[in-house]
Amino acid sequence: NQGKMRELFTALHSGGNKVKSTFLSMLREHEPNLVQDLECSGKQRGEQENKITISLKYKEFIRGEYATVQEYNSLPGEHVKLDDRYTEPLIIQKHRQQREREEEIRSRGQNFYQVMDQRDSETYKSTKVERLFDPDEHGDIQRTVILQGHSGTGKSFTTQKIMSDWAFGRLYKDRFDFVFHLRCKELNQATGRKSVMDLLNYDQSLSSMIKQVLRQSPERVLFLVDGFDELKFSLDVPKDSLPRDPWTQCSPEVTLSGLIRKQILHESFLLVTTRSTALDKLKEVVKNPVRYAEILGFSKEGVEEYFNRFFMKEQHSQQAYDSVRKNETLFTACFIPVICWIICTVYREQFDEGTEMIQSLETTTSIFVEFVATLLKHHCQDLGQSALTILQGLGKLAEKGMEEQQVLFDHDSVSQTVSDPSKVPFLCKFLQKKRVSQTTMYSFMHLSFQEFFTALSYMLLGDEEAQGKVRELLSKVRRGKENSHLLPIVQFLFGIANKEVGKRLEDKKYISCSQGIWTQLKHFILEVIEKEKEDRNAIDYHISSMWLFAFHCLYELHVDDFVKKAMNTYTEFNLTHIPLTKTDCWVLKYCFQHCKCIQRLILNWCKLTAEKIKILLPALEKCQHLELQVDDLADDDLDDLLTALGEGKSLELDLSENNFSDEKVQDLLIALTKHKPRNVEIGVKSITSNTADKFMFLISKAHGVLESIGLHGCENGYTDVDDLSAIIHPVDKLSPEWDEHVEALISLLHSQTSLEDISLYVSSVTERCAASVVSLSQACPNLRMIS
Repeated sequence: NQGKMRELFTALHSGGNKVKSTFLSMLREHEPNLVQDLECSGKQRGEQENKITISLKYKEFIRGEYATVQEYNSLPGEHVKLDDRYTEPLIIQKHRQQREREEEIRSRGQNFYQVMDQRDSETYKSTKVERLFDPDEHGDIQRTVILQGHSGTGKSFTTQKIMSDWAFGRLYKDRFDFVFHLRCKELNQATGRKSVMDLLNYDQSLSSMIKQVLRQSPERVLFLVDGFDELKFSLDVPKDSLPRDPWTQCSPEVTLSGLIRKQILHESFLLVTTRSTALDKLKEVVKNPVRYAEILGFSKEGVEEYFNRFFMKEQHSQQAYDSVRKNETLFTACFIPVICWIICTVYREQFDEGTEMIQSLETTTSIFVEFVATLLKHHCQDLGQSALTILQGLGKLAEKGMEEQQVLFDHDSVSQTVSDPSKVPFLCKFLQKKRVSQTTMYSFMHLSFQEFFTALSYMLLGDEEAQGKVRELLSKVRRGKENSHLLPIVQFLFGIANKEVGKRLEDKKYISCSQGIWTQLKHFILEVIEKEKEDRNAIDYHISSMWLFAFHCLYELHVDDFVKKAMNTYTEFNLTHIPLTKTDCWVLKYCFQHCKCIQRLILNWCKLTAEKIKILLPALEKCQHLELQVDDLADDDLDDLLTALGEGKSLELDLSENNFSDEKVQDLLIALTKHKPRNVEIGVKSITSNTADKFMFLISKAHGVLESIGLHGCENGYTDVDDLSAIIHPVDKLSPEWDEHVEALISLLHSQTSLEDISLYVSSVTERCAASVVSLSQACPNLRMIS
């Protein structure tokens, strides 16, 4: 009992070490099992305490090592917090069919991110990093996970985040006691004979404990092998030469092969990241069963989150994000995290300097050039080829694909132009099932990159050959719709001809835009503009998409003097029935602002929203006459529109697609009185007597400057009188109440002596009405038509 134990302890303690030693010897002789149990228990407890101490020390080391990241342009000592920058990518666990890959490559803007949303679903087994080692649908756990993705999609960033989150206890806390990170780029520098312990390369105080963990509980260990595609040496070594334990020293390739093939520590867990181009080589090395996962990049929400994380000020992140959303090509490319970083970096520089957005920032081509320069510098060092050679090969492949309208390429066709396609970071590689076999396919990251490399390929040729290629391209584009897929290439050519972009390319010693090509481009775009003017006149103001294409080319060029010269030939624009994207509105704003004057601008049925109207507002000040159909307009938006348009101008505003209340229409009419318009025609869904009262008030305030004024009700947004200089159009179902207002309106019109056309819609012409019309015709000497 406790009393006896205390008595024994007192006696032993008072006798000193000699008595204690004698007592222990007697215990060993008479109670050997008891002594052994006590010794083992004490030793295990000590080992466990030691293990916890070492683990805490290791985690502290990892937290310090992985808490920050260096960016591509970081100066010595510069870094950013990993947690401030990391944005979760979209990860799926399903191989896509050829049709699905083509859908991703060809779609743009909002449509592209709708496709990405489909991938973020149960159908495609989308997952999070923390669930990569969860049991599958059969309850089985795969100990090896392959995480593949294109260049710049965030594979290495993700492994760093895994290390950091584990060390902070936010990830795999109850699953792994130790997580080790092996960077393949660093393993390339390993020489001599190395064991797994040597490759881990930790100091002596950690190594002893790590050895014990690997020996006793390998199932509690995760190895991250990052950047398999960057390995210079082959892991294709004979199986019987592989080591069986983490202490045997062999060549680095043999040791790493043993780890990935699970000959070493087969109970441990393994996560290998690789570019898609090296996936087939990795497939030959890893031991099945394997879980396959793919980083697709950012979702739409991920892009917005990245912009929010990047900037210190919310105002800056919103401004940058809104600007990118207006450009569909750039917004699409933002699924690649490196593109997001480049765009945000350029914006931040401008914000820090307090300057306006520079011209090179505003063009799509400039961002693509920065992306190519970044990948060439940081992901192509070991290719053994010059940057020029790589670009030439990619350009030939891209051009061939564009000619054949092809976005997926087989291995043979790629090998004809690109000497080592598996190492080129701009290409994606995947295996496709074909009946009972597999075939290797390649693609560019997106169709827009294929278009860019095609344009770049012309500039990489000798001057005479380049001019011939550009001449042939422009000739095809002139032929019409059958070659519309080539239009983006021409836009990129104009972007490369941009002074700032050209200087960047020349600094990198890639290309220079010759005077001959520049002359061809100038003649071409002026020819397109002139032809569209003629066609527009011939077909009653309706134009083809080539007009809008011309504006995009001028925008990419961003040479103000030339744009002003080109735009000064325009006085009227009709974009009826051409759906305008935000990008289009951004382009129109730039081009319109270089016009001296816009006599007439028609934007009917262009799918305009209030957001798009806001983009165009600065350019609308130049409009003398504006015809506008808009799907979504609030009170504030309308006031901004009227202010931008200014006083004494013409406005035809079709609001029939808006669910405006009668009060809102009346507010509109009151707002118009402030701006003294010369011509006004408003289309709404319905007209009431109160609306008519406000309409008469508008007329009374016109002060003799009115030339034409109209208010018409449209059913289903349609009216058959939109070609008239309309005066009064009631809702289709006429009423005697309206007739009374017509007579009152006629009396108000006597002061409008400049009126030329009058159109009155009434249920019947009474004697009083007829007399009023005769009186009005005498009061308005310029009147030439009464309907």
